Amino acid sequence: MAEIVLRHEASAIGLRDRLTVDSAGTAADVGFDIDRRARRALERRGYGPISHRARQFQPAWLKARDLVIAMDSTHVRWLGNQAPKTGPTAPVRLLLSYPTGRAGQFDLLDIADPWYGNNAEFESCLDLVQAGCSALLGELAAELTVS
Repeated sequence: MAEIVLRHEASAIGLRDRLTVDSAGTAADVGFDIDRRARRALERRGYGPISHRARQFQPAWLKARDLVIAMDSTHVRWLGNQAPKTGPTAPVRLLLSYPTGRAGQFDLLDIADPWYGNNAEFESCLDLVQAGCSALLGELAAELTVS
């Protein structure tokens, strides 16, 4: 969901050509289409068309990316454990670590995986993803217009 939201919102503010957005899981069902509940939540909010195939995050990408965004602290730990032991790697940040302007609404910076949940949990997850993507793009927009 975050890849789709981030790509859509980046395009809406004119940053589409300045950013490369992709996603991969730490425990992905490689090759499968986006979860039907995630698709429905995204489509209800006007995101589309949706094209996505799951893939596994490759540790070498930590050297090839400028920034890696994680949804929860277990992802951050997994990425840290997978990081190459030599040379620089991309910073890894939680999506909700960017100021969302919704102070007090988040007890944690983790976005829970709604996989075992119902449609309402996918909607709640999407609320958090949208807030985090908006905050992230606000910061990136400032950086990209300066450089």
